[in-house]
Amino acid sequence: MALYTENEARLVRMFAPRSLAVGHYRSDTGDGLPLHLEIIEQHPYTTELRITYAIVDPVTGEPDPSAHLRLYHDTRQLEATNCYVGRRWQDVIGMFPPPALLIGHRLRMNTFLGKWLEYLAERGHGAATLRRLDENSSTLCETA
Repeated sequence: MALYTENEARLVRMFAPRSLAVGHYRSDTGDGLPLHLEIIEQHPYTTELRITYAIVDPVTGEPDPSAHLRLYHDTRQLEATNCYVGRRWQDVIGMFPPPALLIGHRLRMNTFLGKWLEYLAERGHGAATLRRLDENSSTLCETA
């Protein structure tokens, strides 16, 4: 569980997602790889979100890499519930994996998430580079 706590600290330090409204955001540090952050739902004890680059896998049409995340406010933990890094989870572990294989896969997803969050922080992503995207277009609008 230390990994989940470390990931929560990294994400909260970078973007403070609990303070963001539901919607799409973009963080651009000028390195040619803008990060897209989507706040899917805000609940009293959790936030559902997704982070990705605007790179699309030519085979599946899915953003690659991307991670669906669940932020637990009360326990201060961040869990990667699904990651797409070149392949879907079903292609990696099958539709009905044994419990040990599933737990190992979840550990790898959350380890990947930790490394990705570290990389994003090193590249300068954060609240200062985050802009809300207009719902009706791909233009940026300032966050409050």
